[in-house]
Amino acid sequence: MREGNLWVIVSSVKGKACDLNKMLKENIFQKFNARGSKLPPHFTIKAPFEIDDISDIENAIDKFSKKATREKYVIDGFNHFSSRVVYMDVKMSKEAKAVHDLLIDELLKAGLVFDKKDGKKKVFHVTIVSKNVQTNFEHIWEYILEFKCYFELYFDNVEIYKFQNNRWMLYRSFNFK
Repeated sequence: MREGNLWVIVSSVKGKACDLNKMLKENIFQKFNARGSKLPPHFTIKAPFEIDDISDIENAIDKFSKKATREKYVIDGFNHFSSRVVYMDVKMSKEAKAVHDLLIDELLKAGLVFDKKDGKKKVFHVTIVSKNVQTNFEHIWEYILEFKCYFELYFDNVEIYKFQNNRWMLYRSFNFK
């Protein structure tokens, strides 16, 4: 993919949940040489995609964020996708899921295409590690389970990141009312 045209849309995780995620990423890298995303802690709204002009998507999110209300969700414990990915488990409230699904509808109208990994039926999660996990999965899993992981948060933001200079750079942030 050509640099400058790769984007991702996420909702950032804030506060103590963010702090725990960052600490775990750092410690797991030091102890087990496993890595996570180059993005700040988040749950994905639209996985990385390529597009030349982001303006229709940006305008759709801007318009949506001015009407959307923040809704509660919970991060409750840890989970994993086989032995490939370890994550913090997100439990969306019915209200937060409804806001998410309305956002997906608006992004579809703006031309985005979703699949099961990033559409309405996604598994909501905040990745801790996803690279070089399999060789040390059991040790990583045992280490992770030593920590308490319960946070009440709000789905109250959407962020667009652009891949530039071999890293994700915040392009624009939107907050709900």
